Amino acid sequence: METPRFGIPDHLAARMTMPEQHEYLRTKLTRRGMLRAGAASAGAVAGAGLLTGGTNAYAAQPATAPAAGPTLLTSHATTKVSGHLVAPFGRHLAFGADPRTQMRVSWQVPFAVKRPFVRIGLKPWDLSHKIHAEVRDLHTPALSKKQPAVDQVYLHAALDNLRPGRTYYYGVGHDGFDPADPRNLSSINTFTTAPARAEKFTFTAFGDQGVTYDALANDQLILGQNPAFHLHAGDICYADPSGSGRTSDVYDARVWDQFLAQTESVAARVPWMVTTGNHDMEAWYSPHGYGGQNARWTLPDNGIDPVDAPGVYSFSYGNVAFVALDANDVSYEITANTGYTAGRQTKWLDRRLGQLRARRGIDFIVVFFHHCAFSTTNAHASDGGVRDAWVPLFEKHQVDLVINGHNHVYERTDAIRRGKVSKKVPIGETVDSTRDGIVYVTAGGGG
Repeated sequence: METPRFGIPDHLAARMTMPEQHEYLRTKLTRRGMLRAGAASAGAVAGAGLLTGGTNAYAAQPATAPAAGPTLLTSHATTKVSGHLVAPFGRHLAFGADPRTQMRVSWQVPFAVKRPFVRIGLKPWDLSHKIHAEVRDLHTPALSKKQPAVDQVYLHAALDNLRPGRTYYYGVGHDGFDPADPRNLSSINTFTTAPARAEKFTFTAFGDQGVTYDALANDQLILGQNPAFHLHAGDICYADPSGSGRTSDVYDARVWDQFLAQTESVAARVPWMVTTGNHDMEAWYSPHGYGGQNARWTLPDNGIDPVDAPGVYSFSYGNVAFVALDANDVSYEITANTGYTAGRQTKWLDRRLGQLRARRGIDFIVVFFHHCAFSTTNAHASDGGVRDAWVPLFEKHQVDLVINGHNHVYERTDAIRRGKVSKKVPIGETVDSTRDGIVYVTAGGGG
């Protein structure tokens, strides 16, 4: 007869005193509770519709692997632990290049697991489609006597050939942990693909989040808006609080574990579209300090190079195009990565904005990146590198809205053209970028 899941095996119980049995159960349940804590969030959005016919409804596609170089893997990642004792956590979604048909699911496990996968379906009780996941190990060497080496394991699955405007249920798992098991139903979440045609939608945006009670509260405010997706304008978790992009910076990779667990309540159901800030240049990872970004996120691969510049890409949702940029490349203020693309990003931006402006069905263009083009604060203020390299291109292609972080405030400009206010824009007013100029928003209060 099989021993109950939380019971004591018969061969051990026969040799244990009652106090020993109590201690055995207490230790096992406490350990299990810790490992399974990441599985507590539940999907709450109802969906309807039919899957694309046949077994090819979802095509697994290898995600981009981090480039070779100094490997920064949680210290327990290589420990052998039974898969049924390991629960996934830190689930976060991102669109592929086409949000109507592509979604990327990423998550973390505290220990190495065998054969990770995503289950997906249109009903929470029918997760019959199974897509295998890619494993990306990240190793951080010991950086001081007080900070041991850290091994982290990130998992990624590419979901393609989805149907536009549909809500899907999904769960992540591995050998020993199956989200389709009734005991694991609390780990099931949902996402919704972009609609086939333009319709009204809401998105949220901020930068500079970190791991704080305020950051957690902001995540819940995002959920209250019921957004189609969230834009994160860089400085994501502050594992590097120094922010200079140097190996002399203070750094603790374990902060990422806290951040992804904190953010899971929203990012597991709202696509989390990030770009890189100065605190995201983690100098211990190759290339350019972005190896950690490549391990933790799978973003659209239609920029200049998804490995070399993971924060550079674009996607369209309905009649709005969104362009993510890496302002570390042009910053005059923080120069660790200034010029690292040798002008390729700016050339790509000019070309991509032209393509998007000429595309039928695109009415608005939103650009987001970290360093401010225009800000009145006396902390980081405005970055002259951004203004010299990119503002002329924004005006050339009539960008409608620019979103930045970096300064830990919220402020919004009037419509600006050629460096001057071209139209006052009080609250509730509308702006035509072809006539009035561009509005710039600083939203650096994410946490």
